Amino acid sequence: MSLAVQFSEYGAGDVVRIVDVQPPNPGPGQVRLAVRAAGVNASDWKILRGLMREQWPLSFPAGLGYDVAGVVDSVGEGVSGFGVGDEVLGHSLTPSFAQFALADPRALVAKPATVTWEVAGSLAAAGGTAWICLDRLNVSEGETVLIHAAAGGVGTFAVQLAVARGARVIGTASERNHDRLRGFGAIPVSYGEGLVERVRAVAPDGVDAVVDASGRGEIPDSIELAGGPERVLTIVDFDAGDTGVVIQVGRTMAPTYREVLRHIEAGRLTIPISGTYPLAETAAALDTIGTGHVSGKLVILPA
Repeated sequence: MSLAVQFSEYGAGDVVRIVDVQPPNPGPGQVRLAVRAAGVNASDWKILRGLMREQWPLSFPAGLGYDVAGVVDSVGEGVSGFGVGDEVLGHSLTPSFAQFALADPRALVAKPATVTWEVAGSLAAAGGTAWICLDRLNVSEGETVLIHAAAGGVGTFAVQLAVARGARVIGTASERNHDRLRGFGAIPVSYGEGLVERVRAVAPDGVDAVVDASGRGEIPDSIELAGGPERVLTIVDFDAGDTGVVIQVGRTMAPTYREVLRHIEAGRLTIPISGTYPLAETAAALDTIGTGHVSGKLVILPA
């Protein structure tokens, strides 16, 4: 038997249970991982609360977790490229807030020895999403990009990856995170009323592109600053489609993880870990990320 997080009704952390389950067996084309780290994302909390029923329909009891890093423990028929004992990272097929999880080898990459388990386990969803967002907006050298929730999970990646592309980055965040953003090479501005004026104070002609990882109603201001919706992208405001902005949904894949790792190994990308939790404290991690005030990444350490 092994341990896994499950819940049987939508709610807050108090509906989360740690249960004994049979470790999943890998089918053809699958591997099983002994999970060493699993990043906590805002989407995990939204799934728990029932806020993503259309995007992620569930059958109860259900588990949580998408990001994963671990050691290949068992290999299904027809698998090549990875073997038992390999250290990998990526995303899982079964919930990763567990001691064991299944994965498709095509969604995994080798974990470099220089990358910690905590960073490896928090990379897939946030890092892959940030990379895809910048690609979809075609952010390039010399452009100015505005990133909302710049100190959060996706924002932390997006800011640094945009700076690495040679873009000028303006990031919205609470004042307590402004020094962190400056350290990443961004210009911080505060949330809230008067946002357009604060951004224009540092970018009088507006911005070339906007990544919204906040969902706090910044879409109209973003369209105004970008001069239209064509290069405004949101990963959280799914009701903004009628404005003409780009809505990014869907899972990330191994090629994006390799790009993110390349920047980490080159020293151009730092992933601050704001907190680590044993499996037994997953509920606390979920409630914390649900506040919307987490900077950096939270990580579950099941082992």
